Amino acid sequence: MRSCRIKNLKSYITLRSLRAGAYMMFYQQEKIAKNTSYFTLALIVQKLISFVYFSYIAVQIGVANLGQYTFALFFTTILAVIIDIGIASVLVREVSKYRENSQKYLSAALAIKIPLAILTYLLAVILIKLLDNPELVRQLVYLTGIIMVLDSFTLTFYAFLRGHQNLKYESIGTIIFQLIVAGTGVVIVNLTRDLRILMLAILAASFFNFIYSLALVKTKLKLKFFCRADKTIVKTILVITIPFALAAIFTRVYGYLDTVLLNQMINETAVGYYSLPYKIVFSLQFIPMAFVASLYPAFASYFVNSKELLGKTFAKAMVYLGMIAVPITFGAIALARPLILKVYTAEYLPSILPLQILVISLFFLFLNFPLGSLLNACDRQRRNTIHIGVVMVINIILNVILIPRYSYIGAAIASSLSTFIMFLLQLYVARQITPFSGKFLIGKFLRIVFSGAMMYGVLIYLLPVVNFLILVPLGAVIYLGILYILKGFNRDDCLLLWRSFVKKES
Repeated sequence: MRSCRIKNLKSYITLRSLRAGAYMMFYQQEKIAKNTSYFTLALIVQKLISFVYFSYIAVQIGVANLGQYTFALFFTTILAVIIDIGIASVLVREVSKYRENSQKYLSAALAIKIPLAILTYLLAVILIKLLDNPELVRQLVYLTGIIMVLDSFTLTFYAFLRGHQNLKYESIGTIIFQLIVAGTGVVIVNLTRDLRILMLAILAASFFNFIYSLALVKTKLKLKFFCRADKTIVKTILVITIPFALAAIFTRVYGYLDTVLLNQMINETAVGYYSLPYKIVFSLQFIPMAFVASLYPAFASYFVNSKELLGKTFAKAMVYLGMIAVPITFGAIALARPLILKVYTAEYLPSILPLQILVISLFFLFLNFPLGSLLNACDRQRRNTIHIGVVMVINIILNVILIPRYSYIGAAIASSLSTFIMFLLQLYVARQITPFSGKFLIGKFLRIVFSGAMMYGVLIYLLPVVNFLILVPLGAVIYLGILYILKGFNRDDCLLLWRSFVKKES
C-alpha cells in the first residue's frame, strides 16, 4: 500500500513537472512571438517615417546639400563599427544564457567601449581633416561623430534588454527616436537651410534614445554603471567578438563605402543624385527583414530535426519573397521617371537611371535575406562572413573602376553587381545545406518574372494617359491576376504568406 502511494506521488510530481515545462515552453513561445511582433511593427513604422522624412528634406535642401548631409552620416556610420566591434551581438547571446552575469557583462562592455569610443571619434576627426572636404562637411562630421558614439552605447544598452527577451521598450524607443528626428527636422528645415542645425535633429533624437535606454537598463534590469570590470570577462568578450566584428566591418564597408568614394572621386552633388535612389531601395529592406524574423528559429530547428522540412520551408520563403520583389522591381523601373519628377522635382532628374539600376538588384537583395538566415541558422556563419568579405572586396574594386568613369551611375552598377554576386555565393552553399528543389524554384520564378514583365508592359502603355499614383495599385492587381492564372500561387500560399507576417507564433 505504501509503495503504491509513493508510486502515485511520483506520477503526480512527474505530471506536474511536465505541465510546468509545457507551460514554460508555451510562455517562452508566446513571449518570442510578442517580441517579434513588437519589433517588426516598430521597424516598419520607423522605416516609413524615415523614408518620408528623407524625401521631404531632399526636396527642401537640394542635391548638393543632400550630398554633404548623407556623406557625413555615412562616413561616421562606417567608423561606428570600430566602437561596437560586434559586442552587441555577443551580449545578446551571452546575457540570454547567463542572466545572472548581466552586471559583469555590462561592466566589461563599458570598459571596452569607452576607450574605443574616444579613439574612434578622434579617428573620425583626423580622417576628415586629411580628406579634401569643405569646412562645412568637416563640421557635420564632428556632429555625426557625437551621434555615432551615443548610438553605439544605446545599441549596447538595448542588447541587454534583448538578452532578457524584452523588445517592447526598444520598439517604443525606435519609433520615438524617428518621430523626434522627423518632427524636429521638419521644423528646422522650414526655419533654416543650415545643415549643421538640421543635423541637430538627429543628435537630439540620439541623445533621447541614449538616456532612455540607459534608464531602462538601470530601472528594469537594476544594473549599475560604475562597477569594476572583470578582466577575464573582458578578454572572453574580445575573443568571442572576432567573427562578429569582421562581419560587421565587412557589411558597413560594403554598404556605405561607395558614397564616401563618390564624394572623394567626384563631388557632393553626385552623392546627392546617388543617395536618393539608394535610400529608396534601402528603405524597402524592411519587407524581407520582417519576413526573415520568423524564419530564423524555424531554420535552426528544422536543420536539427527535419532536413525535408528545412528544404521545403526555405524554397517557400524564396518564392514568397520573389513574389513580392518582382512587381516592385518592374513597377519601379516603369514608374521611376514620374516618381522622381513629381515627388522630388526636376532637380533630381539624374537620379532616375541609378534608381532603375539599383532596383534591378532588388530581386536578389530580397532573396539574400533567407539565404543568409539559412547559413547562420545551420552553423555556416563563418562561411557567411567570408562571403560578405569577398563581396566587399569586389564592391570596392568595382567602385574604384566605375566611379571615375561613370560617376553615380557607376556606383549603382557596382552595388547591383555586388548584390548579384552575393546571391550566387550564398545559393551555392545553400544547395549543400538542404536538398531544396531547383526545378520547383525555377518553375515558380519563371511564372513570377513573366507576370512582372506583363505588368511592366501595361504600365508603360498606360503611363502617358493615366496618373502614376493610380498605376501603382492597378499594376499590383494586373500582376497578381496574371500570376494567379499561371498558377504561380494559390489560396494556401496566400494564407501562409499572411501568417508569416501576422501570426508568427504559428
